[in-house]
Amino acid sequence: MEALWRGAINMFREQSTAGFKVRLLGKFARRLAAYPLAILTLLIVVSAPAAALADCNTVRGEASDLDSGFVSLYDLNFDAAHAEFAMWRAMHPEDPLGPVADASAYLFQELDRLGVLQTDLFLDDRRFGRREKLIADGHLRELFDEELSRADDLADKALARDAKSADGLLAMTLVYGLRADYAALVEKKNGRSLSYIKYGRRSAEKLLAIDATCYDAYLALGVENYLLGIKPAPVRWILRAGGANTNREEGLRELELTAERGHFLKPFAKLLLAVAALRRHDDQNTKLILTELHREFPHNLLYEHELARLETERGD
Repeated sequence: MEALWRGAINMFREQSTAGFKVRLLGKFARRLAAYPLAILTLLIVVSAPAAALADCNTVRGEASDLDSGFVSLYDLNFDAAHAEFAMWRAMHPEDPLGPVADASAYLFQELDRLGVLQTDLFLDDRRFGRREKLIADGHLRELFDEELSRADDLADKALARDAKSADGLLAMTLVYGLRADYAALVEKKNGRSLSYIKYGRRSAEKLLAIDATCYDAYLALGVENYLLGIKPAPVRWILRAGGANTNREEGLRELELTAERGHFLKPFAKLLLAVAALRRHDDQNTKLILTELHREFPHNLLYEHELARLETERGD
């Protein structure tokens, strides 16, 4: 890390043009941003559009199939999730949220298949950096890409009609988040993932400027701030210069907003807060959050497994 930092400084001294400095900062920011917990970015942005749409623009009754679909997704019942999303899409064929929801289910299914949802992977930065590139399921990847293409097309049309379309901004936030997670967790392309994260954050910021009560959208901001904010100071400086947000405490506040007042992304905000508590050895809050999630999603054994692992490691 020190060698990279000194190398960056020396290269700055040797070059004088502002354009080169900007490109260099971007390059080093991407190289150094192999952040842990990227898994949670997935449903942060994946669900952020859904949550904001349901909370801010859609009559709550019309979102019942979306609610059920995301509950099934969190409970690892992917067939049920797709069936419920299909019912919602039949009623809203022009809404980009439909294909985004299905894409999120395909990605979550792949991550579950590959076994990368366990929190211990994301507690150790070195282990995360040394993780092997995984072998993707080609069929799931094809389905995932098809749904993202549909979402892109529908979101572009919505934003062409109205540049402040909440549906379009939510969908774009989601699309970037899904692509970020696939790049980081499956392909191990951290630089590309960081670029997607920044684009998604910009869409979330535009959405919140339109309606600050779309609390699920704060998750996208909180993830970037927290995940990059736990990096060493020299890395944070480079990331900030490259346009990233790195305020850890602000990130935690944004995550708490979603955990307390969010809708579709509320469970994932809680899980991210549980991992943050684990990283600072706050076992009490970790157990409280994981126990609550286990009660809400009893078929998702991740929470039960993490509780058991915590008790074993702490000798409880």
